[in-house]
Amino acid sequence: MSTADTMKTPRIGIVTISDRASQGIYEDLGGPAIRACLEEILACPWEAVPRLIPDDRPTIEATLRQLCDEEQCCLVVTTGGTGPARRDVTPEATAAVCDKVLDGFGELMRAVSLRVVPTAILSRQIAGIRGSTLIVNLPGKPSAIRDCLLAVFPAIPYCLDLLDGPYLTTNEAVVQAFRPKK
Repeated sequence: MSTADTMKTPRIGIVTISDRASQGIYEDLGGPAIRACLEEILACPWEAVPRLIPDDRPTIEATLRQLCDEEQCCLVVTTGGTGPARRDVTPEATAAVCDKVLDGFGELMRAVSLRVVPTAILSRQIAGIRGSTLIVNLPGKPSAIRDCLLAVFPAIPYCLDLLDGPYLTTNEAVVQAFRPKK
């Protein structure tokens, strides 16, 4: 990555996947919950690139590709579409566009959620890498979004370092990013 690239403000895609919210039937609460949590977590400047789309696999895949490849987001965080219902296809769409799946993210998010609700075993969040972008699927409930994002975020800055992405710093009173000692 060139010096000019490292000086750019990191871009983070925030994707709400919901048929009803995308149709205006109800208010999107997931996207704003992700943004609020990231504002609390991150100590460095960053730019949100929001999207509100339906539970449609081709649309989800196209949106993820666009955010990674064209918008050059270093991180894309999604909410919604991770349950067992027929229209819940976010994990399949994410896996389809990723070069690598990082199973530990989903495992940790389910473990954290199981402390709160026994139906967390129905959740299918995953994370993966497309090029130099990390994509993380979160559940749809705002309180679960916060719980899961706080749980996995310590690993995100180092993951982006390994992908030659921007150097993200965190508000250590909220989340302490893990980076190996040099």
